[in-house]
Amino acid sequence: MKILVIGSGGREHCLVWKLTQSDRVKEIFCAPGNGGTEGPAKNVNIAAADVKTLADFANEKKIDLTVVGPEVPLVKGIVDEFQRRGLKVFGPRQELALLEGSKVFAKEKMAQFSVPTADFGVFSNYQQAEQYICDKGTPIVLKADGLASGKGVFVANNKNEALEALKIITVDRKFGDSGNKLVVEQCLLGEEASVLVFSDGKNMLPLASSQDHKRIYDGDRGPNTGGMGAYSPAPVVSDVVWQKINLEILQPLTEGLAREGKKYTGVLYLGLMLTDSGPKVLEFNVRFGDPETQAILPRLKNDLAEIMIATIEGNLDRFTLSWDNRACICVVVASGGYPGEYEKGKEIHGLQQAIKVPDTFVFHAGTKRENNKYLTAGGRVLNIVSLGEDIGRAKQQAYQAAQEINFEKMYFRRDIGWRAL
Repeated sequence: MKILVIGSGGREHCLVWKLTQSDRVKEIFCAPGNGGTEGPAKNVNIAAADVKTLADFANEKKIDLTVVGPEVPLVKGIVDEFQRRGLKVFGPRQELALLEGSKVFAKEKMAQFSVPTADFGVFSNYQQAEQYICDKGTPIVLKADGLASGKGVFVANNKNEALEALKIITVDRKFGDSGNKLVVEQCLLGEEASVLVFSDGKNMLPLASSQDHKRIYDGDRGPNTGGMGAYSPAPVVSDVVWQKINLEILQPLTEGLAREGKKYTGVLYLGLMLTDSGPKVLEFNVRFGDPETQAILPRLKNDLAEIMIATIEGNLDRFTLSWDNRACICVVVASGGYPGEYEKGKEIHGLQQAIKVPDTFVFHAGTKRENNKYLTAGGRVLNIVSLGEDIGRAKQQAYQAAQEINFEKMYFRRDIGWRAL
């Protein structure tokens, strides 16, 4: 098989790494890729959002399977375009990619299908949203409707914070058209967890649980980011909790879509809050999470290419996923200043020393390779990933490896996995 992986982050490097382990895979391309994907894959200089050019490339190279990493091409309809050309592609069609592409669409579907979530209101008017905030009180959560790279969600602890977030979304237009509408919702209390499932439209196959760390600073403080680290499994997702997730969230969603003649195909990410009254959905993502993927896939024993083909062909009922019993930790190493402004082009040192730590991998994210040197090229630069007999051991190894890495103004959180410990 020839495979095309679309994207340029740590998730895509991890997907490439996992797919190279399949006996069925002979060649992998990554578009546009990063400094780490060049080698295990051939990087192709096509932007992830350039749907037509990617489809032309897949046709020309006779690609057998395309795996879409980021959300933007999915929301732009890359699956529809590839399917029109008779090309196998892993991911949902455009109409259901809106579960991530529009917070409003997702919340309205949850309400329609009785999927448990926070109480909410939808607004396109500053004054109406302000009145709703005043009526409901704080803490309260504001979300820009459209895609915002994980940075369009604000948890406001008081009225001033809420109105400042409202101004950022609707007046300052920080997120452009993504802020044409916004969701204002109840602030749920509990512990967050991430659950990913393969879905072929009829059958759901859950991946190992994980927990992300969204905030930039230790102790879950500061602004939201694309994710500063993750671990798997998340002890909080017990068998009893999983049964509730399946019964109260996944089944109603699948059955509701089926009534509308729609099938969700690909991987579905549930961002959950585990409250005293049960699991509730914070968000849907329509692709592998980043950095959750980097903490989950190293534990997966199955052939990922086979599972993806079965997902596309509707044969997931033939498979059971098998997992390494060890825990896995992913620590994100970022550029100083992220998620705000940061500098690029800093030389990265210590990569070879880091991977000498037992059961440790380094997945590249915002990197590029020039003259046999690796340079920073993004906000989230590297993912340091370690397997260990438990969360504590995995964490110890990951941070041992992270200490070997060095570049100017490097930053990483020091407490990934703290909730599990």
